[in-house]
Amino acid sequence: MRSSNAVLVVACLVLISNYAFVMAAGGEYNYKDALTKSILFLEAQRSGKLPPNSRILWRDDSALDDGNLANVDLVGGYYDAGDNVKYGLPMAFTITTLAWTALAYESELSATGELENVYAAISWGTDYFLKASAKKNRLWVQVGDPVADHQCWMRPENMKTPRTLYKIDEHTPGTEIAAETAAAMAASSIVFRNHNRTYSRQLLNKAKLLYEFARNHKGTFDGECPFYCSYSGYNDELLWAASWLYIATKKIKYQKHITQEGISASVAEFSWDLKYAGAEILLSGVHLTEGGLHNFKRQADNFVCAVLPDTPFHQVYISPGGLVHLRDGANTQYVTGTAFLFGIYSDILIKNHQTVSCGNQVIQPSRLTEFAKQQMDYVLGSNPRGRSYMVGFGANSPTQVHHRGSSVPVMSSDKTVSCSMSFVNWYNKNQPNPNVLTGAIVGGPDRYDNFDDQRWDSSKLEPTTYINSLAIGPLAKLAIHGS
Repeated sequence: MRSSNAVLVVACLVLISNYAFVMAAGGEYNYKDALTKSILFLEAQRSGKLPPNSRILWRDDSALDDGNLANVDLVGGYYDAGDNVKYGLPMAFTITTLAWTALAYESELSATGELENVYAAISWGTDYFLKASAKKNRLWVQVGDPVADHQCWMRPENMKTPRTLYKIDEHTPGTEIAAETAAAMAASSIVFRNHNRTYSRQLLNKAKLLYEFARNHKGTFDGECPFYCSYSGYNDELLWAASWLYIATKKIKYQKHITQEGISASVAEFSWDLKYAGAEILLSGVHLTEGGLHNFKRQADNFVCAVLPDTPFHQVYISPGGLVHLRDGANTQYVTGTAFLFGIYSDILIKNHQTVSCGNQVIQPSRLTEFAKQQMDYVLGSNPRGRSYMVGFGANSPTQVHHRGSSVPVMSSDKTVSCSMSFVNWYNKNQPNPNVLTGAIVGGPDRYDNFDDQRWDSSKLEPTTYINSLAIGPLAKLAIHGS
């Protein structure tokens, strides 16, 4: 469903004809509409007490007792995908990338009228993280028993499955989750600095504590397996968190952690599990504009060279229709992740009059922009099947999304539902979902561009928060600049 492996080198067999298809298949879309809808999906993933102005009319309050088992308040946050569990690692990555989007595309989001909605999406996550990290050296990282949850197909408003609590502390460390949450808090503190200085300072102080906890109590937390196992280890999250803390504080302490302790690697993906490429592109911007850090640009270039099909160092498989395909199971996260980083990096390169070096081949920033647009256009409809993979947008978009809240009709909160019958009544029915999950980008087609709109196929039909969080930046850029 959401698996990610360690730094995986995928054989790339890209034909010239495939590349020609990509070049010919690009389309022009209402990117502003796609942007608006992509944010609406995040609102549909909210857990807890919904605000009075909630725009998702078929959603209501849910999981209002979260944390009661340990006498703590863990109400709020996000459901990660089509289930009803709140997982800390992907939630934090969602917020970090949303914060980066708000910083990188502030003017574009403002021009489209979506900046405040992105702020609200970020604070919905950071408010929850402040609760989850209220006690020093302790972080609540998951709410909900995933095994029991996956045995019941029920909307969150009516779920009766156990809201089991999982935490990390000095005795049960979880460096990846602590560092990613620190990154989310640090990046968000920059976002809110000019809007709510007290809140910004609160986030930054918590980010510092979580980062030190991650450094001083190293270990991988496997409690989110098999759904969110960290295959890549925690060095990428430590570099990622230190990078955001350095940008947020400008303190030499974090610069030294990056240059003296930081471990980086040349990789071909950016995901909730693997952050190296994001950290390297983030630090490339600092190096090129401010100096003082080791040059991470070479590894940022290596990421580009590994992904682009027209370089001598390409590693990533590109489908016959032109889509980045790393693995089945929410593959569009790698599509939107590539588009996001390519867009960010192209802007950094243009600002500093730089190019990408792939051996002796020079890649202009415009090529990154072009490829990012091609990937997003594929998702929106420029593909061999001529269909959109964003719900409620474009032609022939998915109707049987693998998502409990969308596929189960609204019912009274006190209605008791049989878990065994829930699959018969809603999961197995071959008909459109009663509630449209507007803006959700589903997992997408397989490596041969094949796709069937069937709810049971979670690898193709399940959406996730981090697919959409990575899409918002590219869509905002396309909405204003067209590229």
